[in-house]
Amino acid sequence: MTSANPTPLWQPDADRIARAQITRFQAWAAERHGAPAEGGYPALHRWSVDELETFWKAVTEWFDVRFSTPYARVLGNRSMPGAEWFPGATLNYAEHALRAAATRADDPALLAVDETHEPRLVTWSELRRQVGSLAAELRALGVRPGDRVSGYLPNIPEAVVALLATAAVGGVWTSCAPDFGARSVLDRFQQVEPVVLITVDGYRYGGKEHDRRETVAELRRELPTLRAVVHIPLLGTDAPEGALEWSALTSADVEPVFEQVPFDHPLWVLYSSGTTGLPKAIVQSQGGILIEHLKQLGLHCDLGPESCLFWYTSTGWMMWNFLVSGLLTGTMIVLYDGSPGHPDTGAQWRVAERTGATLFGTSAAYVMACRKAGVHPARDYDLTTVQCVATTGSPLPPDGFAWLHDEVRDDLWIASVSGGTDVCSCFAGAVPTLPVYIGELQAPGLGTDLQSWDPSGKPLIDEVGELVVTNPMPSMPIRFWNDPDGSRYHESYFAMYPGVWRHGDWITVTTRGSVIIHGRSDSTLNRQGVRMGSADIYEAVERLPEIRESLVIGIEQPDGGYWMPLFVHLAPGAVLDDALLNRIKQTIREQLSPRHVPDEIIEVPGVPHTLTGKRIEVPVKRLLQGAPLEKAVNPGSIDNLDLLHFYEDLARKRA
Repeated sequence: MTSANPTPLWQPDADRIARAQITRFQAWAAERHGAPAEGGYPALHRWSVDELETFWKAVTEWFDVRFSTPYARVLGNRSMPGAEWFPGATLNYAEHALRAAATRADDPALLAVDETHEPRLVTWSELRRQVGSLAAELRALGVRPGDRVSGYLPNIPEAVVALLATAAVGGVWTSCAPDFGARSVLDRFQQVEPVVLITVDGYRYGGKEHDRRETVAELRRELPTLRAVVHIPLLGTDAPEGALEWSALTSADVEPVFEQVPFDHPLWVLYSSGTTGLPKAIVQSQGGILIEHLKQLGLHCDLGPESCLFWYTSTGWMMWNFLVSGLLTGTMIVLYDGSPGHPDTGAQWRVAERTGATLFGTSAAYVMACRKAGVHPARDYDLTTVQCVATTGSPLPPDGFAWLHDEVRDDLWIASVSGGTDVCSCFAGAVPTLPVYIGELQAPGLGTDLQSWDPSGKPLIDEVGELVVTNPMPSMPIRFWNDPDGSRYHESYFAMYPGVWRHGDWITVTTRGSVIIHGRSDSTLNRQGVRMGSADIYEAVERLPEIRESLVIGIEQPDGGYWMPLFVHLAPGAVLDDALLNRIKQTIREQLSPRHVPDEIIEVPGVPHTLTGKRIEVPVKRLLQGAPLEKAVNPGSIDNLDLLHFYEDLARKRA
């Protein structure tokens, strides 16, 4: 990896740097808390990790976090796992999310858009009223602090109301998208034993209506802890027997009562993809999420009352929870319920245009699909409001950076960000005051001591290593559900380097302080001692117009050998002939390394993904190593189980 100084793709001008909230925060923190006044972001970041407690105290003051009971100190215990943040403090996440209603009652808080692309508004006062009404009804149903409320809901305003009402009463929110099948939902909800289920009768996707009433009936049968089911008639059907009507629970004009809960009181449960077993049920706290998201959305994404945040997501992905937290900064958030590519690949750009989004967040895969499909965003849509396009889900390849720069605007802030469901935040990514280099994340986040380590725990610069975080972050899980002794939590992040969070990604930290993500370290390609992330292979191979998508696996053989097949899903009309085979090999040899030319290139009917759209490498590797399907993968976590039979058959033939 070179440490040369390439030319930035984008550089913020002096006016933009001066206007950024992070610049104002630094000047204020220098005056009040001893932060460095000079040296820009690198100096501020160094201070934020060296003076961790002072930094987080400053964040709570800058964003005027309301503690109803004061804290004894910022960090009671800083060991990982088990860091104790703001002991003694009480607060409420939902109270902060609805604060803008006091001063901007008639401004829009939510902008809901479906596949008709006609936006509908929910004002701050209306959002607050509905939350107050539903919170009172939840209390009447016996929901108490710590009880779980579950949502089987698409990305609609009702889902936001339900999350905030649950948080207001001190309940614990958890959700799945309605495209998840019954088994997938039960794998998640049965772990946490919800007392209320809020559900739709179906959803619209890709121009079609999808009836989910049978699935809902199955969920009711299989969740014995439910005391109430709430019906939202998205497709216009009547409430099933014994269910409550959403409209009846949200019609009262009631001021919300916000339960003041301890800082580390659980806010929600998120789930890992669960490809190789039951999904991990990840519990994050009201206070930890509140301050981490204020930092991330307010300082890093530079959002405030004038902003409009559109991030394409579903309620089954952590980015939905992150999107809802846009309300903490007084930002209007866009809820898009529909297919990312309906009626055509340009759909998300059309939503960004219609809603006047200032920050448009999407997946790296969507950007590359637009590039392949010949979409021209700037030509076909008015994107003058869009100041930043942010991507996550997988590393944005260099071609993706170049395409956004060329096809959207040359003065576009491109923020490739990387984090995890595990922290519901970013380890590295957006900084409005730093340059953007092709293929790189701008910098680690404030308060996050992100490093790249070798196997012995030595920090690396300009070399590929394990992504580690050496200090606690407030949004790290307080625990996993059903993990009474904490062993599963410890095993997930702290087994390799005791006391240090190891995330499971390969990264390079450059001499410039930027970060490059190379993909998951548990699916690393290790040829003759040279390690490479799968993302690097995908980025090179999928530039070829004939390749729709690819999957690369490295398998240690019993005889000590190493087999590395590359699976390719071809574009319509393409043929995997000798000419294409040679071009694929040549591309990898020239752009990456001769050692990483695959042993075989195999055409496949498709690449399997998790329900949140990530390629599944480890389960396919297990299948190819001879594990039976039911042991290699959790069927409920996969978007198209039929595709796995191809890999299963291949393993059988090879054996």
